[in-house]
Amino acid sequence: MSKKAFIFDLDGVIVDTAKYHFLAWQKISDSLGIEFTPEHNEHLKGVSRVRSLDIILDLGKINATQQDKDQWLKQKNEDYLAYIDAMDESEILSGVLNILQFLKEKEQPIALGSASKNARPILEKVKLIQFFDAIVDGNDVTNAKPDPEVFLQCARKLNVKPEDSIVFEDSVAGVQAANIANMTSVGIGDAKILHEAQYCFPDFVHIDSSFLETLMKK
Repeated sequence: MSKKAFIFDLDGVIVDTAKYHFLAWQKISDSLGIEFTPEHNEHLKGVSRVRSLDIILDLGKINATQQDKDQWLKQKNEDYLAYIDAMDESEILSGVLNILQFLKEKEQPIALGSASKNARPILEKVKLIQFFDAIVDGNDVTNAKPDPEVFLQCARKLNVKPEDSIVFEDSVAGVQAANIANMTSVGIGDAKILHEAQYCFPDFVHIDSSFLETLMKK
């Protein structure tokens, strides 16, 4: 059986830190008098922190100095880190651990490809870091998804060709990045939203070993 690169996004795929991002952004938005709803938060999935702030400021039609932006970005990250500090294994989304264990047993290379700059501490908090042969996060890339840079770096680190790589993503931008990289895209979430994914499942509980074995043989 040939080696494939199995690449996972973090937020909304392995753990649901999206709720903590939302709370931290909402706190900033409230201080600026901007209404920020869960629907607005959907547009921030897979998007860098800097771009996320710009989107929120656009919602409120606020022009800000770089100094103000830097302060808000710092505050948002501090609030977010305070939320994730209490994370543990209970935060792992259903079915994820079984999938990672199966891939390890099959000796398939596994990578994390995330926009988060806090990916490593989160994986350590939930005790999953040992499953990953490579980690590429927001500290390692210049371009945000849908640019495929993060996934291409993962494939290079695992010494696997892009066309032999499988990406698990919950965001439209992430799915697009995988497709642009000529990788197999597997959406985790609503198929109507992630319609560009080659495959889509509501969660990892719905992914069985036969599907993974089929991907390994492609």
